[in-house]
Amino acid sequence: MSQKAGSPRLPDAGDDGERPVLELNRFLPYQLNHLAETVSRSFSKIYAEKYGIGIPEWRVIAMLGERGAMTARDISVATSMHKTKVSRAVAALENRDFVIRVKNPEDMREQTLRLTATGTSVYEDLIPKALAYSNELQSALTSEQRLLLNDVFERLHEAVKQRDET
Repeated sequence: MSQKAGSPRLPDAGDDGERPVLELNRFLPYQLNHLAETVSRSFSKIYAEKYGIGIPEWRVIAMLGERGAMTARDISVATSMHKTKVSRAVAALENRDFVIRVKNPEDMREQTLRLTATGTSVYEDLIPKALAYSNELQSALTSEQRLLLNDVFERLHEAVKQRDET
């Protein structure tokens, strides 16, 4: 079998040398992402059927409900969602009359997003459910484990920040 130039050489069955193997299920970035996706999908069952919104739309509603008004760019940064995903979520929420765009009179290119009365009603209905869901998950942990988990999250955020600054 010929080997393409530049491609890594994998050992043959007869090689004595060991090669590093990544066990994806034990790879921290994968574990964190998989857990986050699993939790997000589980929580989405609470709002998807009743309001017909997906995870990105929920995150936009949650951010606007928390902060009152934001630009799509600010939502993208705050939620770590790609700007295209935020834009699509905003358009879907606008079509459902959950969100309204307000132009900045000083810069007509900039638009601030706000929840409409309908969007605020959805937010207010979902927040107790979101808090109950979060509490239910946290109840699987002791109070010491919850404190430790918060510490772990802070340390991992700081480690990533420091790594990316170098």
